Amino acid sequence: MPLTVTLLSLCQALLVSGNILLIAVSPLIGAALAPSAAWATAPVATQWLGLMCATIPASLLMAKLGRKRGFVLGNLLGLSGVAVAAQALVAEHFLLFMLGTWLIGIGIGFGQLYRFAAVEAAPAALRDRAIGLVMGGGVLAAFFGPWLARTSRELADTPFLGSFLGLGALYLLALALIALLRLPPPAATHGEGPARPLGTILRQPSFVVAVTAALIGYGVMNLAMTATPLAMAGAGHHFDHVATTIQWHVVAMFLPSFVTGRLTGRFGAPRMILAGCLLLAASALVAQVEAGVMGFHLGLILLGLGWNFTFLPATGLLTETYRPAEKARTQAANEFLVFSTVTLTALLAGPLVAGLGWAALNAWLLPLCLLPAAALAWQRLAKPAPDPHISD
Repeated sequence: MPLTVTLLSLCQALLVSGNILLIAVSPLIGAALAPSAAWATAPVATQWLGLMCATIPASLLMAKLGRKRGFVLGNLLGLSGVAVAAQALVAEHFLLFMLGTWLIGIGIGFGQLYRFAAVEAAPAALRDRAIGLVMGGGVLAAFFGPWLARTSRELADTPFLGSFLGLGALYLLALALIALLRLPPPAATHGEGPARPLGTILRQPSFVVAVTAALIGYGVMNLAMTATPLAMAGAGHHFDHVATTIQWHVVAMFLPSFVTGRLTGRFGAPRMILAGCLLLAASALVAQVEAGVMGFHLGLILLGLGWNFTFLPATGLLTETYRPAEKARTQAANEFLVFSTVTLTALLAGPLVAGLGWAALNAWLLPLCLLPAAALAWQRLAKPAPDPHISD
């Protein structure tokens, strides 16, 4: 596997480490600064809103400027958000903190494209394995992120200010790694040639399956994960238990990545996506019977596995739906649809867990897990002819 893919994996590890830190501390900061408990997860929602706002510009900019310059820009935007969030903590200003997380989310939106850069840097036969290796960088983050959250929260007199200083250090280190990347120019990856209307691309059954699996896998996972710190705090569990639960959840999200590509090659993306949906459903069922620490641990581990087995195969499937000249628009549309859903789930997590409770919230998630299966059934009925012009 090329060195570039390994460096992208390390960049992904730093990105996810920061995300874990934010997941652990942002709802608690929101609960302290927000005017009511229902707004506790609003800073998480504005983070995802920033990510959603970045999806289309990030893909289109990288088609013009190249992946490397795009990743540098994303990390600089993330650093600006860290500075704003730190000032908001000192001033105890809720809206300013939301602005900071929004800017951080824009930076994260650029980083979400690391996996597509890996596809372009690896031989075509190693596409799924390259995606898996980059996403597997999250395993390092699973241990480093919670450790950073626990050790940095009290480093300054202002609560959680140290967490954002640590986040800034992660983005600076990512910039150093990006400087070492050797990525192909946009002319070599995006190409010229005939391009179909975007509506034609979006109506392809394979695109519908890919985006449905990705947005359900990510949306269900994010809603439950974002609600977890609040649910565990409401159940009387200590912050260390929250951090540990999130840690093993992230391990489950990313550890299978090293074999998910091989499994997808052997069993096919549809079977992997179905397995992911079953794991997501199993996580929701655990929440119906066990609310202790071990119940949260098991549920969040199943949730992470379900995300991995839906999102990663969906990414590979997406690369089969566009021609080179259609890449930027198609990836932008996919990222926008997926992360619009994720933004909505982050916004709803606080009110839903406060109003419904942990068990009822998960019960509502169960039917959503069936949507990718319905999309797969529709794809089998449609049986479209392959497009000979599609090649990544």
